[in-house]
Amino acid sequence: MLIFGIDTCCMAATAALIDERVMVAQTVVNHGKTHSQKMMPQVEEMFRLSEIDPKSVDAFAAAVGPGSFTGVRIGVATAKAMAQAADKPCIAVSTLEALAYSSRLFDGIAAPILDARRNQVYNALFQCLKGKMTRLCDDRAISLDSLLDELKKTDKDVIFMGDGTLVFEDEIRKALGERAYFATQLTRMNLAGAVAEIGAEKFQKGETISYSALVPEYIRLSQAERDLIEKKNAEL
Repeated sequence: MLIFGIDTCCMAATAALIDERVMVAQTVVNHGKTHSQKMMPQVEEMFRLSEIDPKSVDAFAAAVGPGSFTGVRIGVATAKAMAQAADKPCIAVSTLEALAYSSRLFDGIAAPILDARRNQVYNALFQCLKGKMTRLCDDRAISLDSLLDELKKTDKDVIFMGDGTLVFEDEIRKALGERAYFATQLTRMNLAGAVAEIGAEKFQKGETISYSALVPEYIRLSQAERDLIEKKNAEL
């Protein structure tokens, strides 16, 4: 079983290959050019160095959001095109679940946060215990204050990861004190290895879809769409 994973939803442009739960290759770039410029060269070089034909991949897993609207589209479009060319299925993976997955050995709650602007974050909560993750809520856009109020009501330690930690760490520490933990630089960012590993688990359960069914999951409307709605409402 060979699973390809890709994630361009947030900080890093990253791709990976997992074979029978062994990491064959992973590429991560978190600097400089846009994902549209650097993703395909990374993918091509990864396959070349691994000496693997993309057509031998059993399934193509992609982080489908939430995250940067443009970034989400790039990763999804790449996985769709590769799956169609190889005539293989796709697997949809939540960006937030993949972020939390790298901290699944933490004993407590994993709270990935992505900066959604307007003092909101994209977030989901996961209970972590002995390496197992249990989802506690759906992916959502929520105000930081509401999220922190929710977490204050628990007595569990909470580990945060994602680009939102770079923006809101001080506020989180002030609200939760010693119960707040933060992932390391490596596990704080999005990693395609996590997408591929979750994809492998889903593949074994038969949770695959056709390339045509792989679509972005944005959670909320884009800024342009929100502005258009506000303009129409103002005209009424």
